[in-house]
Amino acid sequence: MRGRTRVTSVSRCFAFVDLCGFTDFVDGHGDDAAVAELSILRATVREVAPLCGVRVDKWLGDGVMLVGVEAEPLVAAVVAIEHRFRAAHARLALRAGIAAGDVILLEGDDYVGRAVNLAARLVDLAEPHQILAADDSHLDLPEWVHAAPAGSMEVKGFADAVAVVSLVAARSARTGGLMLPGPWSSVLEGLLKPLRGTSRVAGERNDEPG
Repeated sequence: MRGRTRVTSVSRCFAFVDLCGFTDFVDGHGDDAAVAELSILRATVREVAPLCGVRVDKWLGDGVMLVGVEAEPLVAAVVAIEHRFRAAHARLALRAGIAAGDVILLEGDDYVGRAVNLAARLVDLAEPHQILAADDSHLDLPEWVHAAPAGSMEVKGFADAVAVVSLVAARSARTGGLMLPGPWSSVLEGLLKPLRGTSRVAGERNDEPG
């Protein structure tokens, strides 16, 4: 007699992050260059995700699926990963899709539902360096992340258009530097400092462990 499949309903936030143009890059630059880009991506994700309490659910070749119990830490992680990757002088750009909501946790290790499907579709619609997120009641943002309306998008597999925002780190109107108030300051300051250095910000502090 077969055992009953374990099914649990949970609320989660999902992000899919991938390298833009990876297939063409491999064809044009070869395997060694491709592995170098993947190594930067994986090192960046492994560095940032634990600091934000976000879990790597699975590696997807030229990308990664991230899972968080809450939206705010996951958004913080994805924005930091994109900036950190760019600051590492990678040759390719990252893009990401984010969505949150109730899903089915199947057999304890597989997520099934609208939110995970939507995040996977949004990454395909994102431009290089762009982070697209479903704009709904489940989306909570850190104070230092700005959401710019991206309109309603027709998303494959969804009957109705989806309201979407593009997420970016907020910058000071006076200095152009990244704004990291609250608890994220000590965690992410060191990670984002290489990018802050590209802005004309005077008197930056030395890196300190988060």
